[in-house]
Amino acid sequence: MADELRVAVVGGGIGGLVLAIALAQRDVHVEVYEQAGALREIGAGVALSGNANRLLHRLGLEDALRAVCVEPSELVFRRWDDGEVIAAHPVARDGWYADTQGAPFYGVHRVELLRVLTEAVPEGVVRLSRRAVDVADGPDKVRVTFADGTSAGADVLVGADGVHSVVRRHVAGEEAAAVWSGTIGYRGLVSVEDLPSLPDPTPLQFWAGPGRHLLHYAISGGRVINYLAVIRQAEWTGETWSEPCAVDDAVSAFAAWHPAVTEMVGAVDEMTRWALHDHAPLRQWTAGRVALLGDAAHAMLPHQGQGANQTIEDAVLLADSLTGIDRDEIPAALRRYEDQRRPRTRRVQGFSRMAADCLHLPDGPEIEARDAMLKRVPDDIAWIHGYDVEEAAGRRVQ
Repeated sequence: MADELRVAVVGGGIGGLVLAIALAQRDVHVEVYEQAGALREIGAGVALSGNANRLLHRLGLEDALRAVCVEPSELVFRRWDDGEVIAAHPVARDGWYADTQGAPFYGVHRVELLRVLTEAVPEGVVRLSRRAVDVADGPDKVRVTFADGTSAGADVLVGADGVHSVVRRHVAGEEAAAVWSGTIGYRGLVSVEDLPSLPDPTPLQFWAGPGRHLLHYAISGGRVINYLAVIRQAEWTGETWSEPCAVDDAVSAFAAWHPAVTEMVGAVDEMTRWALHDHAPLRQWTAGRVALLGDAAHAMLPHQGQGANQTIEDAVLLADSLTGIDRDEIPAALRRYEDQRRPRTRRVQGFSRMAADCLHLPDGPEIEARDAMLKRVPDDIAWIHGYDVEEAAGRRVQ
């Protein structure tokens, strides 16, 4: 029965921890194997939209999230040079977003989010310093082997181990080659006090211009601005997907833009540029007793801010799918999970690819149609933000 199932999760990031919380609350035995020696996140901010937050709230995390998250006042699109507002839509203002999408929108620092999730995982569930190197699915158990020579067996193995997933090779072979997007991103955290030219720090804002855009929103009690600056680039020659660079590289890339933009990208002490990749949709996410979730299954570009949110949807639905089943039902349960998730994540992946093209148009005849589209954004993205993965699958757990 379900309380006898043993689920092993490779990866202790957002997806792995949400899955562990959900499984533990459903009385399914779970262990998480994380390669790092401590649970910690690097990076900057995470945008959590209503489709994820309704699920996190159901897991009992609402109070903890509200204590560390910031709700943007609006969603604002601005012109690159003079800062003219192209379109503005309410978010927290008048409670509009939560009322229409069914849950609030949050901006949060990754470290703060990880702390909330870690504190909600039962003691002893997470095993650190366990780097997975191989997976073998036997007739009764699936076994994961770690770099230190040890191994662990379980009834179900879940690969929540990110874009460079080891578990994915077992499920999908080498088909999931990375797809270069033709864009690079500069990320940073800046104190609001260092941004005197910023018209308003409270919205989630996009600055759109020829061949590049800037996204930013407040985190850490509204005291800090998290930004992602994206530019078109013909090729990426680095050996890895990120590399340190001079701060002036980002400032020069946005020369002649509004002072708030150049001020923001130039206000950090160190800079890294990231090659933005995603993956072509996999033909399968599951194989026998093994399943993938999050970036291991559907790495996507950040232009819709849905990477973490789709991962959370995966985790909760997978937990629902493994609740109340016998061992001989595992492969069928995993296939149902895959069948319910693949069409949606494929669509979100495609939508994320298109977003940058829209924001990067040069000034010219196409701008009028683009600006009219930006005025319709709440209607155009409601299918993402208003979605309830449990209700859509008929798996809502009360």
